[in-house]
Amino acid sequence: MAGFTADDQDEMMGEINMVPFIDVMLVLLIIFIITVPVMKHAVNVELPRASNEKENVKPETLRLTVQADGTYFLGDERVDDDQFARRLQAEGQKNPQPDLHIRGDRDVRYERVAQAMATAQQAGLKKIGFITEPPRDALP
Repeated sequence: MAGFTADDQDEMMGEINMVPFIDVMLVLLIIFIITVPVMKHAVNVELPRASNEKENVKPETLRLTVQADGTYFLGDERVDDDQFARRLQAEGQKNPQPDLHIRGDRDVRYERVAQAMATAQQAGLKKIGFITEPPRDALP
């Protein structure tokens, strides 16, 4: 330590060494010069055009009316129990399935409506709803 004096110590550098930075930049430049022409020589293909809009397909509505005496009407057509099951089977096979709207008379036995619902479920119908009317005193 005695051999070192204050004059022998190197001064600290105040600049950043730019040589490694320039070397990396030149390598990147060469890579881009080589790859850009390769990317431009692609095979031209005419791509199909498709729309990404959602298609609005509303399923049809199957209207079931149960009269006070227990008879079934699909739409405006009267059907007996055997025809009823076959018709619901055919409707259950459709894609998209129709919605089944049940209109039951207020005096019909609940058993007939429950049988209709069970037959619809066995036929594979998934959407079953009831149609009701508001009370007469609530009408304007």
